Amino acid sequence: MKKITQETQVVDAIRENGGYSTLKRLYEVIDSSSWKTKTPNESIRRIVQQSPRIFKIQPGLWALQECRDEVLRKFELKIGNKQSEEIFSHGYYQGLLIEIGKLQNFTTYIPPQDKHKKFIEQYLGDLTDTTELPNFTYQNLLRRAKTIDVIWFNERNMPSDFYEVEHTTDIKNSLSKFYELQDFYANFYIVANAHRKQEFEDKLNVSIYSPIAKRVKFLDYERVSSMYEGILKVKKFNW
Repeated sequence: MKKITQETQVVDAIRENGGYSTLKRLYEVIDSSSWKTKTPNESIRRIVQQSPRIFKIQPGLWALQECRDEVLRKFELKIGNKQSEEIFSHGYYQGLLIEIGKLQNFTTYIPPQDKHKKFIEQYLGDLTDTTELPNFTYQNLLRRAKTIDVIWFNERNMPSDFYEVEHTTDIKNSLSKFYELQDFYANFYIVANAHRKQEFEDKLNVSIYSPIAKRVKFLDYERVSSMYEGILKVKKFNW
């Protein structure tokens, strides 16, 4: 009888999931009890990164080469098409930020106009806690906050973290929103591809943004995916 390798198990799990899978899903469904390792999740991560049968769609989201066309068509994702990549990436990272926030018991918010965007195959409106902004401040500031991509609210319905996902759009617009919301005791984040970090720093260092310069942080896509995996590990351990 032919031995089933760890790679084969991972590939089979991805195939059974429709040709693609998140790492979270693979961690949940793969039976690694026979693996001689104390860190099966790390083994799964290594396999998806190194196997020629698997390709990366986004950090934390993988698919089979044999299902490439079918999966990309399902996600309405055209590699090399900037508009298609923008729509998919924006929804994907909004979804990850929603998931991370909910795992930490924050109430998550996205703008009403984004509720029909997708996180993989799930509508963001079905994933987030609310698309109605809590009435936490003056109307002129609420109008500004209403457009933020993802907000986490604490148990008192006050904003804890503001996130703007910037795939190709102008980072300056997000910094202007954060500037207007600077009086809140909250964290501000720009989420983008790592290659935009220098652009972020250049725009943040303009004198008008000096009041918020030390409060706005840059999170690249890989870091957001790592945050998600990290909080899942903590939750699994606590369970």
